[in-house]
Amino acid sequence: MASTGTRTLRLLALLQKRRYWPGPELAERLGVSQRTLRRDIDRLRELGYPVRARRGVEGGYELAAGAALPPLLVDDDEAVALAVGLQTAAQGTVGGLEDASVRALAKVVQVMPSRLRRRVEALAAMTVPAAWDAGAPMNVDPSVLTGVALACRDSERLRFSYTAADGHETEREVEPHRVVSLGRRWYLVCYDLDRHDWRSFRLDRLSSPRGTGARFRPREPPAPDAAAFVRARIEDLWSVHDVEVLVDAPAETVSARIGRWATVEEAGAGRCRVRLATDSLDWVAFALGVVGAGFQVVSPPELLDHVHDWGRRFTAATRVTPATRDARGTDP
Repeated sequence: MASTGTRTLRLLALLQKRRYWPGPELAERLGVSQRTLRRDIDRLRELGYPVRARRGVEGGYELAAGAALPPLLVDDDEAVALAVGLQTAAQGTVGGLEDASVRALAKVVQVMPSRLRRRVEALAAMTVPAAWDAGAPMNVDPSVLTGVALACRDSERLRFSYTAADGHETEREVEPHRVVSLGRRWYLVCYDLDRHDWRSFRLDRLSSPRGTGARFRPREPPAPDAAAFVRARIEDLWSVHDVEVLVDAPAETVSARIGRWATVEEAGAGRCRVRLATDSLDWVAFALGVVGAGFQVVSPPELLDHVHDWGRRFTAATRVTPATRDARGTDP
């Protein structure tokens, strides 16, 4: 049997991994009796972790929000800073960390007391994110993002209001599968119980998500990769430009940088072919700049003009010297 300290940490990890655990199943996972499990639960409560018990034949345990934060060795201000920082990373300001940030944010919010949660929401509401593309802001309510992520994790049916592109609002009930970050937007991939089919929904158009309390057995997903499913839906429904570019870099290198948003294939001689569908040529120019390699535009022709326009503006950039600054009478 593992030591008490090791077992307690493993118990905490299991409680954070899933919202609710039946007592017998949790004891079996830990390799202990239910009596020992109850003692370990009491030990967590003594440490400040809010563990709620359900009695009865189907009784079990869940980690709930409490009156104080668990002893993570952070104070209230640090906890608020942690949540806000995770929200910022979830919005894509740190490449490659979006999905992990949402998972971590969901865990923090789950046990954060309401008084701190209100501070996080107020700070987020009054903060303007510095997005590179002013025409396509994220504008996703953090409570929507974390609520949907938790429903995906717990396999809990979800209801919400959804506003389509034409302004028509509907009520939906779904079985959530995955949350996907794609093209600086967030999407929910789910099985729509009213349409009896798989759907993807933009989270910035989704409001009032609420769990129904009903669990479901996960269905076979519509594609091995949830991001690929969303990308295909965008191409079918929203695309304006079908982009194809030959990049002077191996496919592995390019995929590591923009593979989430594009299809990347080897093209021989150290080159690769990049295909994507988008409604913003600015975003394509940005992505190609991030790759850091030469490229040739296959289609559409207007992309080449667009990239050249970016190039002219970048080439025309100058450095502010003390003389020019004094002549303008302003700081750079």
